Amino acid sequence: MHLAWTPADWELDVSAIRASGPGGQNVNKVSSAVHLRFDIRRSTLPAVIKERLLALSDQRITAEGIVVIKAQESRSQEQNRADAVARLIALVQSVAHTPKTRRPTRPTFGSQQRRLAGKAQRGEVKSGRGKIQWD
Repeated sequence: MHLAWTPADWELDVSAIRASGPGGQNVNKVSSAVHLRFDIRRSTLPAVIKERLLALSDQRITAEGIVVIKAQESRSQEQNRADAVARLIALVQSVAHTPKTRRPTRPTFGSQQRRLAGKAQRGEVKSGRGKIQWD
């Protein structure tokens, strides 16, 4: 299932904050980092994807079902906002893909025979290590 989804503006709560880490005077003056909050339960996502997102054990998802993404890579607030939205879309896309159910297979007759032949050969080697009878 491929989901071509982009969040609406009303679904995103974006706030600018000061970035942490190196950057000198710029990092102390400019609020270029972005906190993006996305409420899964209030979103326009299909119910199946909402359930999968809420079931994820991801540290970015709070107990209330809100995705919190912090973007601070760029010095530009617009680029950080775009990065945060892209990461949110990637998170949603990761649960949109339904994995195929695994059906267990049986070993082939030939592989069973080879396994048994190997076991028999190993048994011969081990039995040859016993005491030798001198008559």
